[in-house]
Amino acid sequence: MARTRFVGDAGLTARMTTVMFLLGAAFVALIVVLMTIADSGPLAMLIGVAGLAIAWFQWYNSDTIALKAMRARIVSPQEAPELHAMIDRLCALADMPKPRVGVADTDLPNAFATGRSPKRSAVVVTTGILRSLTTEELEGVLAHELSHVAHRDVLVMTVASSAGIVAGMLARGSQYGAYLGGNRRDNNNGLPVWLVVLLVSMVVYAVSFVLLRLLSRYRELSADRAGAHLTMNPRALGSALQKITGEMNAIPTRDLRGAQPMNAFFIAPAVRGVGLRTLTATHPSLEQRLEQLARIEAELGRPTQ
Repeated sequence: MARTRFVGDAGLTARMTTVMFLLGAAFVALIVVLMTIADSGPLAMLIGVAGLAIAWFQWYNSDTIALKAMRARIVSPQEAPELHAMIDRLCALADMPKPRVGVADTDLPNAFATGRSPKRSAVVVTTGILRSLTTEELEGVLAHELSHVAHRDVLVMTVASSAGIVAGMLARGSQYGAYLGGNRRDNNNGLPVWLVVLLVSMVVYAVSFVLLRLLSRYRELSADRAGAHLTMNPRALGSALQKITGEMNAIPTRDLRGAQPMNAFFIAPAVRGVGLRTLTATHPSLEQRLEQLARIEAELGRPTQ
């Protein structure tokens, strides 16, 4: 975690380290399996290099990719003076570098942070959320997003997704089978090579999917905690989350589907309803988040001994 005044989170650091280790091990296992099956050494090396290249590309261009995905533009202090002033205050309070500030022109009420480091980051809000929230609520949302930058969990989420991307690409490609030898059997005269690759790739993809969802849900709770402690106003963040979630129901289904690839990075997922207690959810349920914010509010209201 970058040195800031955001509250630290040893649990988040441990989870990010564990996820990176397990996904790295799963990716190495995938390469080893490819190298051990018949005549697949060169292919395994090619896939390994491709995986590293994808991870590097994701790391280096994470901010650009996210901005383009949401068709967001970087705005100057002259274009959005109030938004910049709010982020200036929060960055000064948190003692962290100021990220670039972006706006996405969409009715979807949301916000996200992106970037490979605190000095190469951006915080983006939509025009929908700017219209919906009060100043205090928006400040709570921005503090939440800035904590993602300080915790560097956006970077970990971006890089960690590379194993799943490679496994998914390989699983789709192996279905054709031909470039892996068609119906040729593995060294044990068992399943066809392409089917072995498909099965292993699916396992790696499934492991990546589950681990990233678990990390995503925890990092959102961590950002809620850090943002609430920075602003000392957890109630405002809770009110913002309720408004955002409620207004999702008014967004056309087509627009929600178009934004869903960014769900893991949004402050609230682009879905209807609040019942998100599922294994595939990218966020904890609204109820869980509000309960945590209520506990923080109670703790902040207690007199010090």
